[in-house]
Amino acid sequence: MTRHHRPHLAALALCAAMAATVALPATTLAADAQALTTALATFGRANGGDSAAIEPAAEQLVRLADAEPANPVLRAYAGAATSMKASTTILPWKKMGYADDGLAMLDKALALLTPTHDAPLYRGVPASLEVRFTAARTFLALPSMFNRQPRGAKLLDDVLHSPLLEGSPMGFKAAVWMRAGLEAARAGQKEQARQWLQRVADSGTPEAAAAQARLKEL
Repeated sequence: MTRHHRPHLAALALCAAMAATVALPATTLAADAQALTTALATFGRANGGDSAAIEPAAEQLVRLADAEPANPVLRAYAGAATSMKASTTILPWKKMGYADDGLAMLDKALALLTPTHDAPLYRGVPASLEVRFTAARTFLALPSMFNRQPRGAKLLDDVLHSPLLEGSPMGFKAAVWMRAGLEAARAGQKEQARQWLQRVADSGTPEAAAAQARLKEL
């Protein structure tokens, strides 16, 4: 399963750039703003390939999520980080335990969503889209034994076709399009993959270069 979790890290890597640019709201949550900034930065390093940052990121985000139990975005990030811990051990039962714990947190984050979460929380991104997209990427990256790919695909489709996406920041839209392009390419849907990846390539975001590279591979 170790090999299976390497793509899991790669699939979550887009969170790194997103997390690094989070702008805290003017009125901070009860969770300390500096602690949140630190946790997201640690999460970004973990997604960037720093395996030593995975456990601290999970611990920090779980602590923040527990301090804000009604905050689905923090719970979703905590779930994504916790699931990454599966790559830090060779013990099968620990791998399963970390993955299951992370998935439970993501399920909880999704269950917390209400129409009020269509409003932006961080970076100007609607909280409902942030949670669904974080869950989608995590579910899609998991081995088939977890049976989460169908729900991940549905969540990604929900985000892609949400009227809230149009008004979201370009960085977030590019991350969504990039994931859609990669999933289409993986499914052998080359024309659809080109359409999504071209949007990213034309976005002017940091993901544009990666999208151009993937387009050349199709």
